[in-house]
Amino acid sequence: MSDGQNRTIRVACSAVRAPAGREGFKLSRTIASGLAALVAMLTCVSSGAAEQLQPDKPWMNPALDTDSRTRVLLEAMTRDEKLALVFGYFSSDAPWKNFKKPAAGLEQSAGYVGGSSRLGIPALMETDAGTGVASQPGPNPRLRTALPSNLATAASWDPDLAYAGGRMIGNEARLSGFNVLLAGGINLLREPRNGRNFEYGGEDPLLAANIVAAQIRGIQSNHIISTIKHYALNDQETNRTTLSVHIDDRSARMSDLLAFELAIAQSSPGAVMCAYNRVNEVYSCESRWLLDEVLKSDWGYKGFVMSDWGATHSTIPAANAGLDQQSGYPFDASPYFADALKEAVEDGYVPAARLDDMAARILRSMFVNGLFDEPVKAGDIDFAGHAEVSRAAAEGAMVLLKNDHHLLPLAKSVRSILIVGSHADAGVLSGGGSSQVYPVSGTALLERRPKGAGPRVYFRSSPMQALAAHIPARITYDAGTDIKAAAKLARHSDVVIVFARQWTTEGLDSTMHLDEEQDALIVALARVNAKTVVVLETGGPVLMPWVDKVAAVLEAWYPGSSGGEAIARVLVGEVNPSGRLPVTFPRSLEQLPRPHLDGFPEQHNARFSVDYTIEGAAVGYKWFDRRHFEPLFPFGHGLSYSKFDFSNFAAEVDDKRLSVRFAVKNTGDRAGKYVAQVYVSPIGGAAASGWEAPKRLSGFKKVSLQPGEGADVSLSIEPRILAVYDDAGKSWVIEEGDYDVSLSTDARTVVSHTKVHIPRQIIPISR
Repeated sequence: MSDGQNRTIRVACSAVRAPAGREGFKLSRTIASGLAALVAMLTCVSSGAAEQLQPDKPWMNPALDTDSRTRVLLEAMTRDEKLALVFGYFSSDAPWKNFKKPAAGLEQSAGYVGGSSRLGIPALMETDAGTGVASQPGPNPRLRTALPSNLATAASWDPDLAYAGGRMIGNEARLSGFNVLLAGGINLLREPRNGRNFEYGGEDPLLAANIVAAQIRGIQSNHIISTIKHYALNDQETNRTTLSVHIDDRSARMSDLLAFELAIAQSSPGAVMCAYNRVNEVYSCESRWLLDEVLKSDWGYKGFVMSDWGATHSTIPAANAGLDQQSGYPFDASPYFADALKEAVEDGYVPAARLDDMAARILRSMFVNGLFDEPVKAGDIDFAGHAEVSRAAAEGAMVLLKNDHHLLPLAKSVRSILIVGSHADAGVLSGGGSSQVYPVSGTALLERRPKGAGPRVYFRSSPMQALAAHIPARITYDAGTDIKAAAKLARHSDVVIVFARQWTTEGLDSTMHLDEEQDALIVALARVNAKTVVVLETGGPVLMPWVDKVAAVLEAWYPGSSGGEAIARVLVGEVNPSGRLPVTFPRSLEQLPRPHLDGFPEQHNARFSVDYTIEGAAVGYKWFDRRHFEPLFPFGHGLSYSKFDFSNFAAEVDDKRLSVRFAVKNTGDRAGKYVAQVYVSPIGGAAASGWEAPKRLSGFKKVSLQPGEGADVSLSIEPRILAVYDDAGKSWVIEEGDYDVSLSTDARTVVSHTKVHIPRQIIPISR
């Protein structure tokens, strides 16, 4: 019997037997007449589902509303059962703590929170992370499908593509026995050297929120919980557990917190994961400002807050500040939410009502996302179909940064191609850390790294082999380890394709330079062959001292377990590149708010402050605009094999809401996708309006067009994007005045613009 049929039977039984005085009673009265009643009762009895309703467990009745189910179940729980729900274990052995995983937890997985067989509460089975079902270290990793990196998905500027990817990895999590996926990375890219940038959604709060929210909705469509993380301002890995970021309330709410706010409003993630770092000297997981005031009070968040693994530092302060669940013990120094929390509740240091709230929030998320009504069950996974989802995601994410003389797509007349570097004969690179997926297609290579960092994993999806299947040229591979030998081969090749890598990982920050001697290799090859293409496999922006010497640059990011095929299809033109940069590529480190990375190289247990008041809310392109810096490649940049024309751009305010419309037409000779970007600027200067920078991305739309095809596009602008946060009034304020609204191809290139007058508007922070 299908899940849908089971659900229909349960609702029918609930309708027939729903207790009076509850929401289900209305439904039972509606059905309990004539043929409808007979059908409902026969369906219920014949299926045997009538016995499953268990009158002694009214919370199992899906006809009841979520809050009623939560309340009734909470009333039936003992204090010990509530305490069990707020304390989670690592579900892998931790020999450094002499810790053995819980017997009921899934092997080599991230977490386990015990349920209750007496009450029918399912255990929480938790797995990393945002690009697929990851495995913790051990002898038997799960083999699953890997999406491209989250930053790559943000580069697609395509919420539909993000949703499809989220739905796919959520399906694999469910069919692997997991009901919690630790996904939803949304920390803004304040620090380009952050080792986890590849897990996040870029530098702009609107783009990041729309992409990550779509991923979360896709994941949770599988009746499992997704997190959103890492709350908040967890923007570098160096000394991540001890540093304190300093920022004012307004700047935080107009940047990093705005990304969280918009994404939570759009996707209702079941859990928020609080971060390792301190914010204004207070640990994120015991910050009353972050957890209680902003998240739960101002934003009205009804889910629960779980800690990152090792991010809990206390019992009473953390619980009273708003942390609902300690995760991943024994990563923390102590089991703070076990016996210590029980004692604190019994002694009144943590109110009993607070424990009830902690448990209720967890239960509510479980009810809302179907963990009671649609329990997970291991099953067969459509790996072939999921490989296509991953490939499509990679193809939609690749950004053509440079293409002199239209070298790409590669012409069919090319007779010889030299491929150099990054094991492109074998596979594609992935980012490291807790999000590491081991793909069902297998690993091409595992490169051992320094202790605590690695291994560096290459997925078995060879760009070279895929290219050979798509173009009738003689293809030669060279590892690039001997620069002179590679240059000799390049001199006698029609085209050279250099695969350049920057491996990044959780726990380590980068320098923004390519690994090893790759810069020198690229310069040497370009010197002897003008038709040199660089394909970048990176976790974020990199410095390119050679960019003026090569003909073309394609940013492929970490392209996932079908990445080799995706790269080949873009290079030969079977796919028209349509990605756009979700992050600014600087020309040098001196252009950054902090040219030197605070705390780098890491000092064990060093406690220091990182000053985010330097840029405040002016993250990424906003910082470059404010300082009048010219980047290497601007936010939103990306080229196409097609051409697009625009007309009829207009903006208007209707009922205080700004909307824009325009027409776009593909005037090229091949199908393509265009990313329309709308930026808004206050006329008279950002300072006069309280804006952090001259302009903000205010809307975007990816449009797919055949050659000669046109489309009319309209966008409604989120009011908070036009507003300034008012600390004193606890509200968002749009100042009355004239604003310049531009249709742009990137943050620096305007296609058309118009002026619009916007009235003053006050938007309450609580919704």
